[in-house]
Amino acid sequence: MEIPTEALERLVAFRRELHRWPELGFQERETSRRVCEQLDALGVEYVTGLAGTGVVAWLRGARGGGAGSVGLRADMDALPLEEHSGVDYASRNPGCMHACGHDGHTTMLLGAIEYLQRHNDFDGTVHFVFQPAEEGVGGGKAMVADGLFSRFPMGEIYALHNAPGLPVGRFGVIPGPIMAGGDRIDITIHGQGGHGGMNPHGCIDPVRIAAELIQKAHTIVSREVDPLSPAVLSICAIQSGSLAGFNVIPHTATLAGTMRFLDRATAERLRSSLRALCASLEQYYGARIELAIDDTFAVTVNDSEATETGIAVIRDSFGDEALQPDHQPSMGSEDFAFMLEACRGAYVHVGAGDETHTHGLHSQQYDFNDRIIPHGVRLLSGLARESLARQAG
Repeated sequence: MEIPTEALERLVAFRRELHRWPELGFQERETSRRVCEQLDALGVEYVTGLAGTGVVAWLRGARGGGAGSVGLRADMDALPLEEHSGVDYASRNPGCMHACGHDGHTTMLLGAIEYLQRHNDFDGTVHFVFQPAEEGVGGGKAMVADGLFSRFPMGEIYALHNAPGLPVGRFGVIPGPIMAGGDRIDITIHGQGGHGGMNPHGCIDPVRIAAELIQKAHTIVSREVDPLSPAVLSICAIQSGSLAGFNVIPHTATLAGTMRFLDRATAERLRSSLRALCASLEQYYGARIELAIDDTFAVTVNDSEATETGIAVIRDSFGDEALQPDHQPSMGSEDFAFMLEACRGAYVHVGAGDETHTHGLHSQQYDFNDRIIPHGVRLLSGLARESLARQAG
């Protein structure tokens, strides 16, 4: 399968235009409009408005509507970062950039639509899901709640993500957990402020408590969790007092962080241990500690049969050597997990690393590698065709 040069140049130009105008989760109005503009040009049917800014398009094969159906999903949102990539198509929206490659994923899915429209000798229906708000704000869950699978029944659904840690030409897919579940942690410590020189003994110092909480929280994984079960607990932010008030003990301290896990038992162990830690510090210091745990992401679990479909497509389309041996789950999270809870399917990592693309995801220097657009188009198109063929039996 080859993408014509003219078509590839068009896709690259479209991707870079999306990159210039990134939008945060549930705010992707201009991105959705641009997607719909491309769908109109192709004459493809679609609906808008799922989860606010989501778009779902579909194609029926020339061999008949069939009973089979498959979904292909791409995410559209950007991150709240100031771009430092130095590319001439850098973000023109201050404080917002495509630092995870969702501009590339959206472009790949549009390329797959165009390819499958030209090569429509399949039986069944392919649904193309343009999802908003993947970056921790619940777009996948919202699309499912908004009737994605009841309005558009699918036998399977697939998604991909560029992976700068894999070389271009390599693909990673495994059955079972491939991306971690993730919780957001928010902690507020309510103490009693005062003078740091005259009266520290009469205060309940939230900074002191926060320091102890951080130190002890970072031992939970090493001492409370089964060492054979991957887990991460990171307190990533703390705010308390003012640097100008160097001698003022503040009243409160707030902390935020994340927990990651690959199974429910580990998730519950992390949560219960952190709750116990907060309760013990609260009692010892006489403070009041509020702990909120938001289960932002479920574990992304690949169906075994869908994974076999992915492996077959990678080998057929790119060769046996393209399949990354001993691929490991990532402790990053992905809200495609909620779609996989509702519909069987698989998630594939697409190698994007080369000598000019060395920055990782969520870096202010990151830029999507346009070299892999044809890889994504071939992979998505192949997954759709192979899935429908297998569903037909």
